Amino acid sequence: MASFRHCGDMADGSADPDVQITIMNSRVVALVANDESRRELAGDQLYLDLDLSGANLPPGTRLDIGDAIIEVTELPHTGCRKFADRFGRDATVFVNSGLGRKRSFRGINARVVQSGDLKVGDVAQKLI
Repeated sequence: MASFRHCGDMADGSADPDVQITIMNSRVVALVANDESRRELAGDQLYLDLDLSGANLPPGTRLDIGDAIIEVTELPHTGCRKFADRFGRDATVFVNSGLGRKRSFRGINARVVQSGDLKVGDVAQKLI
């Protein structure tokens, strides 16, 4: 079971609150990892079977997952050199292609609105 807690203000040296959580689509990570044991190498905290595109989850959208509420933030999640090293150039080009960016294949960033516990199998629901 995971717990998400608020990080403090960046002025005190803590993490940027707009990138507290990285989320990747579970089907995309399965495709680029090519093996279930390699999926965690993407480095994200959440893997959801959910359309992560800006059209479906624009910045400000809140998701209720388990006991937690998170909010999608504006900063794009494009991956880093580690992603390319672990999954290769083709995977990096794919997730950052025009379609990949439009659909947020590499994922999205979020911040914690309400701390809480969640577990594998909890359903993420958009709050309106």
